[in-house]
Amino acid sequence: MSERPVLLLLHGVMMSSAAWDGVTPLLADRYDLLTPTAAGHRGGPALSGPATVAALTDATERLLDDRGHDRVHVAGNSLGGWMAVELARRGRALSVCALSPAGFWTPGSVEQNRSARRLRFVRHLTRTSAPVTSLVMRSATVRRLSMRDIAAHGDRLTPGAATEAAADLLGCPVALDLLATTEAIAPLDPLPCPVTIAWPELDRIFPQSVNGVVAERVVPGARHVTLPGTGHVPMIDDPALVARVISETAV
Repeated sequence: MSERPVLLLLHGVMMSSAAWDGVTPLLADRYDLLTPTAAGHRGGPALSGPATVAALTDATERLLDDRGHDRVHVAGNSLGGWMAVELARRGRALSVCALSPAGFWTPGSVEQNRSARRLRFVRHLTRTSAPVTSLVMRSATVRRLSMRDIAAHGDRLTPGAATEAAADLLGCPVALDLLATTEAIAPLDPLPCPVTIAWPELDRIFPQSVNGVVAERVVPGARHVTLPGTGHVPMIDDPALVARVISETAV
């Protein structure tokens, strides 16, 4: 058995484990990596019952149990960041690095609805262009423009990776339920483990000026940092920066 610590990487809504492909080579020599695709998502296990963040977190706990892991380091983006915080609350995390985590809102608030509308719009555009996706994604300009809501530099994805990301988005049957969730992150104070909450500077989904302010109130003991030059999915824009921030927490 490896003596390296285990690091669990959790992706965002309507994505898959492929979201971490640019980051995992930068972490593989230091950690034993677990990069599951979330329940109810394309390529992940089926989800029985209502699609809630609690249910997805339950499924992730079962994965840890099946692998024989009590507590692990956890990093997550968006929905995955929210799940990482909940795993810490449940005593399953040695540390948490949450990248633009969802859930820092009042359910039904203007802020939550605005973010959900933007993600639904991204889904609508992706569905509309689906017949020609593999063709148009050959253009760096199209990749940058089509992903502008989640990345500052979507053109940094390869055409193949961008096409697969579109397939992940359209192949997520629980997307609408999760975007309409009535859940939110409850206060976590004191912290059960070290927590870093990292906000992309150019995030158009959960801007630090809005969601970050809530996070500082709800999780006051966390380390709150900004990721310069990155959008909502910073793994696309700057994998090296993401790997560094995770490594600074998962020690």
